[in-house]
Amino acid sequence: MYGFWLFMLVMDLLIPATMIYIGRRYQRKPPKEINSLSGYRTSMSMKNQDTWKFAHNYVGKIWFTSGIVVIIPTIFIFMYLFGKRADTIGYIGGAICFIEMIPMIGSILPTEKALHKTFDINGYRK
Repeated sequence: MYGFWLFMLVMDLLIPATMIYIGRRYQRKPPKEINSLSGYRTSMSMKNQDTWKFAHNYVGKIWFTSGIVVIIPTIFIFMYLFGKRADTIGYIGGAICFIEMIPMIGSILPTEKALHKTFDINGYRK
């Protein structure tokens, strides 16, 4: 029973930990080359090096902040779940995982808005 609790805790901490790590990394050192394999890749962010850096810095701030905000309640919820039945841990852990992905996916809209506010359609600063 405690093994499953620990497994779910680790799995649910991976998302915010990844958001914190990648968010900070994107802020400090975004991928150097515009590429189609890694990084924040949208048609607007890949216009030129300026839009690429801007997008990574912007989404990095969102991910870093969101990761910190999400990791704290996750830890508290799992402290409450310690010793509970496996199905309870599984259901709540799955719900937490789903909730943690919302800011990760939800960061696309504000980042794209910021890109369109700062740059014209060709990627030049307004």
